[in-house]
Amino acid sequence: MKKYGTFDILGPIMIGPSSSHTAGAAKLGKVARDIVGSEFKSVSFYLHGSFAETYRGHGTDKALVAGILGMEPQDENLRVAFKIAEEQGIKYEFIPTVIENAEHPNTVKIVFHMNDGTDAVIMGCSIGGGNIVINEINGFEVELTGEYCVVLIRQLDKKGVLSKVTKVIAEGGINIANMKATRSHGEEAFLIVECDEYISEEIADKLKKIDEVLSAQIINTPKAKREHDKMMN
Repeated sequence: MKKYGTFDILGPIMIGPSSSHTAGAAKLGKVARDIVGSEFKSVSFYLHGSFAETYRGHGTDKALVAGILGMEPQDENLRVAFKIAEEQGIKYEFIPTVIENAEHPNTVKIVFHMNDGTDAVIMGCSIGGGNIVINEINGFEVELTGEYCVVLIRQLDKKGVLSKVTKVIAEGGINIANMKATRSHGEEAFLIVECDEYISEEIADKLKKIDEVLSAQIINTPKAKREHDKMMN
């Protein structure tokens, strides 16, 4: 059974009429941007279920654009996200559709058209109260909530990689909360390591030096970033 805290009961600090359609949508966009980075020129939003039916009236469209621009759900600039995207030269489109095997009616597939000509695909859903789940990253099935600081690792599917990864993280003084590995794309695997505290880029650099690791990326929560910055100042 899921444990609910005060945040879940009272709802998130947000701009907009709906925690699911606005706060959750902004968080989906923001986490997706954190995963793929900022080197994209346009974005296609494929909207499923309730998102597809009410995205204009509930501000889901502005919230998603705000998220991919790097805004948090409570950012007052969310209301003018379209204008800011235009000023930054970021193009976007909304495509109502039916996504097969979607786990929730508030589902969106976000396709980032990168500057290098490739596409990055993130799919997730807004599950209520401003909470989200990212369930696909570039074809890999994942379960990422945005509640933890995360290490995203793409690796060769070989024995011993997990122990090497956990050793680097432990030596960095970081406590691991959850881990999940997904096998896909032939000989590759995707590993998500959720941690209880801020993760430095130094740890990512050390992980990249592991022979079997193809890429390693750090995503810290806004709260962890604020606490870390406060300690550094």
